[in-house]
Amino acid sequence: MTQPQILAFSLVSIMMIAFIWGRYRYDLVAVAALLGGLALGIVPLDQAFSGFSNDIVIIVGSALLVSAAVARSGLMEAAVQRAVPNLKAVHGQVFVLVSIVTVLSAFVKNIGALSIMIPIAFQFARRSQVSPSVFLMPMAFGSLLGGLMTQIGTSPNVIVSEVRAQLGGEPFTMFDFTPVGAVLALVGILFLTFFYWLLPERQREGGGIEEAIDIKNYLSEAHVTEASPLLGKTVAELMSVAEGEAVLSSILRANAHRAPLPDAVLRDGDILLMEGKAEALDKVVAHGRLELSNGRSLESGNASEIGTIEAVIMANSLLDGLSARALALSDTFQVNLLAVSRHGVRLKQRVGQITLRTGDVVLIQGDRSKLPDTLREFGCLPLAERPIMLGSVRRGLIPVGILAVAMGAVAAGLVPVAVSFFAAAAAMVLFKAIPLREVYASIDGPILVMLAALIPVSESLRETGATDLIADALVSTSQILPAYGALALILLVAMAVTPFLNNAATVLIMAPIAASFATGLGFRPEAFLMAVAIGAGCDFLTPIGHQCNTLVMGPGGYRFSDYPRLGLPLSILVVLVSVPTLMIVWPL
Repeated sequence: MTQPQILAFSLVSIMMIAFIWGRYRYDLVAVAALLGGLALGIVPLDQAFSGFSNDIVIIVGSALLVSAAVARSGLMEAAVQRAVPNLKAVHGQVFVLVSIVTVLSAFVKNIGALSIMIPIAFQFARRSQVSPSVFLMPMAFGSLLGGLMTQIGTSPNVIVSEVRAQLGGEPFTMFDFTPVGAVLALVGILFLTFFYWLLPERQREGGGIEEAIDIKNYLSEAHVTEASPLLGKTVAELMSVAEGEAVLSSILRANAHRAPLPDAVLRDGDILLMEGKAEALDKVVAHGRLELSNGRSLESGNASEIGTIEAVIMANSLLDGLSARALALSDTFQVNLLAVSRHGVRLKQRVGQITLRTGDVVLIQGDRSKLPDTLREFGCLPLAERPIMLGSVRRGLIPVGILAVAMGAVAAGLVPVAVSFFAAAAAMVLFKAIPLREVYASIDGPILVMLAALIPVSESLRETGATDLIADALVSTSQILPAYGALALILLVAMAVTPFLNNAATVLIMAPIAASFATGLGFRPEAFLMAVAIGAGCDFLTPIGHQCNTLVMGPGGYRFSDYPRLGLPLSILVVLVSVPTLMIVWPL
């Protein structure tokens, strides 16, 4: 083993440990690895920023923007509600939700497809009186399977296509992934439809949708006015209407917190911090004619136009890390923050002073006609069923039409994938399918930086011959294996590594190794490259290997151990089905 090979192995090993440790964000780890490669001399100086000009970065960034525009349109929500308005059988609902997410993920970034359908899953859960946990994890797994069907369905497919071209062959085309991916998607849909019961149904007690995300501990704030009929009455009399579903956690009087004893007498100006279900809090406020401290009068021509909606704060939300008071929500956005719920935490601060975090569930009050746009601007996902749509069907046809044209141009071979999706992303902005303020937020800069930084680092493994050494080691240990065993070995290795690395990082590292491995055994590399893409795209065992799995963990109330209950048999099924299918479609 030469010194450059030792240095390349050491750099990648340290990088992988840093990814697994999780102390630093993945893009910072990738940048540090690139700088380390430059310092060690295994990444040439003139190749340091070659990753930023790579088609992979353009395709992934453009696909993220396109999927954000499609998700914003609300078209899928309207279509599903009209197509199956009375579907109540849980098996049927699982089939519909998983099928739509799976098919949509073939053409839209899978996390975008999943985001589109999550509100519909909550509506189905309420309709059937089951926990949303029944639907959310199968939908997340379906989104991963759907991404396997086309070149742009998931990042691993894009990357492995470019790797094939770099290794001297033609890049995989848009639908080269479809035969194997479609078989896996069909098998996965059937498995998830009939075996979703392997998944524990979390927080079903009470049958309400709120239980699935622990919306039983909303913290709200109101104050007693001179118009209250309970002025001079006791706390016990005020809280009697809550029937045990809400409690008074603190009384703030003269800027001092007082214990909310049952016989404590209410006074004019008292600020009450209450905790409980939203419905119970409403009863208390109405019974006591209290005034919500954060419920300032909003400008609207008709009081009936003012509505309240439940939403969860997503990653990179405008609200994340700030308080309602710091944002001046009422003055700046004409909305009120009425209550906050945080899973597993009892909040004790005043509502306006709470520093909001990703995963918090909030009650937002505002003009019904403006709330959807406001939530999108905040970066919040609406949870409760609403009488208004996120966008309209007429506007929704614009991004869908742009996407269809882009897909058609690529399928017909008129333009490359990178050019087609870059043009589609530009068209989304020009036709106002997505506001300018949302463009750069939708592109997900950290994942693009990680990709650009890792490309030259992964190239260092190939340039120094390190990938050939790994391939030789795998070849020597698999001499006794038949062809299908060698293919399964590569797929399993990629599948095992992905939970600890970003799936794009897995492909960048594993694809050159797989190609060398295949050549060493005397096989063609196509099936092995496809196996790497499938393994990297199918993390069903953890909530951290893919952002789709992470997205549903909080709203579904899942535990870490829930994922392998449904994911392990699905992973085994993927291996058993994909290996023979790959050998048929891509002969060795």
